[in-house]
Amino acid sequence: MADRLYTKDHEWVDIEDGIATVGITDYAQEQLGDVVFVELPDVGRNVVQHEEAAVVESVKAASEVYAPVSGEVTEVNSGLADDPSPVNSDAYGGGWFMRIKMADESDVDGMMDEEAYGEFVAELE
Repeated sequence: MADRLYTKDHEWVDIEDGIATVGITDYAQEQLGDVVFVELPDVGRNVVQHEEAAVVESVKAASEVYAPVSGEVTEVNSGLADDPSPVNSDAYGGGWFMRIKMADESDVDGMMDEEAYGEFVAELE
């Protein structure tokens, strides 16, 4: 598995064989508080990098989740519809949102590795 990459919008991406698994970061879920609802895209939908792909609602606010890469949604974590708690408890595991068949693997250019993302978040606090 490739190293996890991060966006400035606090999404994470794991890429394997051209498929990007996407979720929100621990920092994002901590800022949101308890997640109570997740709206995921339909499988087969084509998403565009930096455009809204999902919505997450918490006890504090609703927030858009932007597609970190362009491509076709091949799978969603449908279990989040009934129980969104993994977004809070396991953001990098069971809290994943969607898998996207990447249209252009260069979409990850400019994303941050774990160290750079940690520095980015530290500057926000």
